[in-house]
Amino acid sequence: MSSTFAAIPFNKPYLAGPETKYIEEAVRSGKISGDGLFTKRCHQFFEQQLGFTKVLLTTSCTDALEMAALLLDLQPGDEVIVPSYTFVSTPNAFVLRGAKIVFADSTAENPNLDPATLESLITPRTRAVVPVHYAGIACDMDAIGAVATKHGLAVVEDAAQAIDSFYKGQALGTIGELAAFSFHETKNIIAGEGGMLAINDPRYAQRAEIIREKGTNRSSFFRGEVDKYGWVDVGSSFLPSDIVAAFLYAQLEHMGDIQARRKAIWQRYYDAFVPLAAQGVSLPHLPEYATNNGHMFYLVCRSLDERTALINALKQRQILPVFHYLSLHTSPFYTDKHDGRALPWADHYTDCLVRLPLYYELYPELQQRVVDGVLEFYASL
Repeated sequence: MSSTFAAIPFNKPYLAGPETKYIEEAVRSGKISGDGLFTKRCHQFFEQQLGFTKVLLTTSCTDALEMAALLLDLQPGDEVIVPSYTFVSTPNAFVLRGAKIVFADSTAENPNLDPATLESLITPRTRAVVPVHYAGIACDMDAIGAVATKHGLAVVEDAAQAIDSFYKGQALGTIGELAAFSFHETKNIIAGEGGMLAINDPRYAQRAEIIREKGTNRSSFFRGEVDKYGWVDVGSSFLPSDIVAAFLYAQLEHMGDIQARRKAIWQRYYDAFVPLAAQGVSLPHLPEYATNNGHMFYLVCRSLDERTALINALKQRQILPVFHYLSLHTSPFYTDKHDGRALPWADHYTDCLVRLPLYYELYPELQQRVVDGVLEFYASL
């Protein structure tokens, strides 16, 4: 257990137990490239135990998003609606295909895409909308889905942070035609780097395998469906090593324990910080249709200056909180391509949101140091 004087990091990767054993097992199997024994086990876990229609492990969530963009067959000038308050991989996957990004604002309640603004952003060139389930909390998928259906748009869920989270009882990542997950070391279930594409529309299933295998029908060949394989489409090498999958499978086996611990830590934070709402500090908002997967706990301060002061005060106590995204519509790369609309809520979260340490081994006495640091900061104002 950490000393009281040791720094409390924002994140600490957790070893569930059998990771190194499974890695050794993968090596001894004689196949550590993609689609080995542990990749298949991970696929089966998601499809048989968690109810996904079809999944494919990828080297990252970024690659899963890039596969989604390829599957949608986007052409230069096509438009994709993406929240401004997200990681750069979300729009970049579609920019790589020549798409124009139309940025949407967040809601006042949380950083998720505001569905009330969605229809006004649609033009004859719009092809898809990409809701990002920020902090693992579901977007309003009925509202987004209704607009998408009305206008014939594909829905690609960015579920990077959303494993084991639900919308009206349905697992996030199973609602849109396609969905992308992350197993980066900062996520709940990790593989160091890693991701997954979920394919919920069967029209995309076969082509997804081809794109993932460098544009070849190699997967069909190994299943005995064709007598040889060749180059049949565009694609790239999106397969992770089976060593990555071995690590991931160990985590999946312990997902119940990992999730119970993370949710308990999240709830302790929430209960401790309820009084801050009276000072105008916002806590995570969980709509009635959404569940909490314990991915992230954040506070929304009243100003940039207040957030900066809070981060500095906690750092003096050797506690390392972090802010998060910078509005992408004002980024150096896209500011001159944006249509000039103000996106005030995206900018508000850019300036005011702060994430607190949350990881499996954040024991109660360590978490109490964080709680005390935050409460004492606000008591001093």
